[in-house]
Amino acid sequence: MADAEQKVDKENAGEENTKAAPKVKDPAPKDGDKQKVEVLLKAAGDAPIMKKKKWTVEGSKTIAYLIEFIRKYIRCEPEESLFLYVGQAFAPSPDQIVSNLYECFGADGKLVLHYCKSQAWG
Repeated sequence: MADAEQKVDKENAGEENTKAAPKVKDPAPKDGDKQKVEVLLKAAGDAPIMKKKKWTVEGSKTIAYLIEFIRKYIRCEPEESLFLYVGQAFAPSPDQIVSNLYECFGADGKLVLHYCKSQAWG
């Protein structure tokens, strides 16, 4: 019986050495792995409707970047205002990062934002 136990112990010892060490993810993202966020832009109030509504934006971009992009796309005059809302509830600050909003308010793999030329919500 002792010979059988020693044989099992030797086999188990060999298994321990062949097990792979758990892989640890690198916490720092690489330059090529920039997070992209799918943004769905919906018109509200008197704003013109965009032909293309779904856009992919780098997560590191700010809301100010999105506002300027929308202003150019719908050809707003310089004196016209543009308001952007999250969840038909509040206007995020212009320095807010898109990926932060997506983490908090994203649903179904996208962030839904409403835009209009006059103040609508919040």
